[in-house]
Amino acid sequence: QVQLVESGGGLVQAGGSLRLSCAASGRTFSSYFVGYFRQAPGKEREFVAAISRSGGRTYYADSVKGRFTCSRDNAKNTVYLQMNSLKPEDTAVYYCAASADLYGAYYRSNEYTYWGQGTQVTVSS
Repeated sequence: QVQLVESGGGLVQAGGSLRLSCAASGRTFSSYFVGYFRQAPGKEREFVAAISRSGGRTYYADSVKGRFTCSRDNAKNTVYLQMNSLKPEDTAVYYCAASADLYGAYYRSNEYTYWGQGTQVTVSS
């Protein structure tokens, strides 16, 4: 079992940057595929980014491609989401999620077993 703790959210002006961290418990974190999702008020949860177990492959939603970068440090059991050039439409609660047996649909939230508590990101115009 994995427990995920997120940090790094906050309030930032448009064009600014934030880095989210997703710290995991357990000694087998490198066995888990990790994704980031976000949910804005009144909207469904949507895929943002994902990273393979080794960190060698990353995947992004079109809306964040070129602005967000997902990375991981398995020695520290942590996944990062670097968010640059933030826009007001990026405002949402951001969640990290992990799956031990995901091999395909990384963009589907129901493919992930473990979820963090979420961290609020607010981008002002």
